[in-house]
Amino acid sequence: MGQVLDRLTTVCRTNDLAPLGERLSALATLVSSDLAEIERDLLASVAPAGASERVVARGGAHLVAAGGKRLRPTCVVLAARLGGPVDDVARELAVAVELVHSATLLHDDVVDLGDARRGRPTTRALYGNSASIFAGDWLLVEALRRVRQTSPEMLVPLLDAIEQMIFAESLQLENRGRLVLDESVWRRVAEGKTASLFAWAMVAGARAGKLTQDEVAALERFGMLLGTAFQTVDDVLDFDGDPTSTGKTLFADLREGKTTYPLILAARRDAGLAAQLGAGVDDDVFAREVLEALRRTGALEEARAFARDQADRAREALSIVRPGPARDALATVLETTVARCA
Repeated sequence: MGQVLDRLTTVCRTNDLAPLGERLSALATLVSSDLAEIERDLLASVAPAGASERVVARGGAHLVAAGGKRLRPTCVVLAARLGGPVDDVARELAVAVELVHSATLLHDDVVDLGDARRGRPTTRALYGNSASIFAGDWLLVEALRRVRQTSPEMLVPLLDAIEQMIFAESLQLENRGRLVLDESVWRRVAEGKTASLFAWAMVAGARAGKLTQDEVAALERFGMLLGTAFQTVDDVLDFDGDPTSTGKTLFADLREGKTTYPLILAARRDAGLAAQLGAGVDDDVFAREVLEALRRTGALEEARAFARDQADRAREALSIVRPGPARDALATVLETTVARCA
């Protein structure tokens, strides 16, 4: 996460976003030591004694070692810091949430037949689909074990979040290829697939930090809104991102028949586009035509505006939380989420 923050800070300073860059520097200073320790624990958790020769362990370690934003562990750390110094319980919960996230990515790559993630071959590409599935299962078990041992009251909420993620993924699977341009369906998928784990991360950190029940509820809402904003920007980046930064091929979601928020917005304004999308996307030429329609209708800009609105509402949820560097850092996380290009 430290490397990610450093890179984002540099990008901000070279793109007329100097104030955000300075806030990112402050965020990095606040969480760097905690995240460094969490990173060490995370890497150790996927390299247990005697397991290094097992393909499942190698598959899990391959993804975790590739790095990532580590945004969910950061949420745990910052929520806990609202109550004081980060302790071992908070760090264990931070490792657990990243293990759950990593498990879902290993499974997603099998469902989506993904060959690259974070600029590297996926586990399924290296070791096969079965290894990727079992590696994901293994990471999930390790996450649940850590939560049960360190904060058992957070185990049922985590199981609930995982259940929401499964049902959201199944809903997306049921509609795959049909491009159901229904915002209510999209929101159910976004909240279940992405936002529910952010919400759990915030609650886990808040309880580790011994915050009040009102503060815990506010941070849970913050996590849901942050997750929805994050997914919205992800949807935009499928069309307008830089593959060298995102590690993801443009139009991947479109080709897989996934309904994304910009498509919903564009179809409202262009009936012809909705009819075309119903026939599926089978070549680069049509994908580029869809991108042109998204730009012509202003759908990409409107989707970004929706993400900013979600962030504004999340910022309001922070108003009852005690002021200080941790609350400021959470506001910076929001701003970075909607401004990101990767």
